[in-house]
Amino acid sequence: MSLLSPGYGEAVVVRAAEAETLGVPPNTMRLLADGDATSHALSTHLISLGPGTDGAMPHHHDRSSELFFVVDGSVDLLCGQELVTAERHDVVIVPPKTRHAFGASAGRTAELLVVVAPGVERFEYFRGLFELATGTGSLEQVLEIGKRCDTFVAEASDWQALRTASRGDRR
Repeated sequence: MSLLSPGYGEAVVVRAAEAETLGVPPNTMRLLADGDATSHALSTHLISLGPGTDGAMPHHHDRSSELFFVVDGSVDLLCGQELVTAERHDVVIVPPKTRHAFGASAGRTAELLVVVAPGVERFEYFRGLFELATGTGSLEQVLEIGKRCDTFVAEASDWQALRTASRGDRR
């Protein structure tokens, strides 16, 4: 028996070479373990962002908390109304129902390990976003998948204003 979730008793091992990767370097997302792999204890993915690149636009989760561990670089995170800059090895945890967004800080790259708990099936949503970005998906489809994946789009105007202010003249 596990402290994470009753019935979750086997180790989950994901080899880097076998993990599904979306995107093209320097902006990639490596899908590590979705909720079904962990009896919904958690889901996790690794995000790499090029200098100053936006990651996720403002959104919230009704039922899940989201942990961001900065593996390397620097990331700007919107947490509610506040812009937080997190550096290498910093951790930011966003509780349920809190609007949040993130992107690599101006002129900096970022690598983030993201953990969502409890684990929800989110990889379908990420694939839908990738299809939308490459012109093969629809916004309506992504929004519908988002509802099933506990991901809801939120107001974004202040996020862009905060990002612009934090960049100054840098990109």
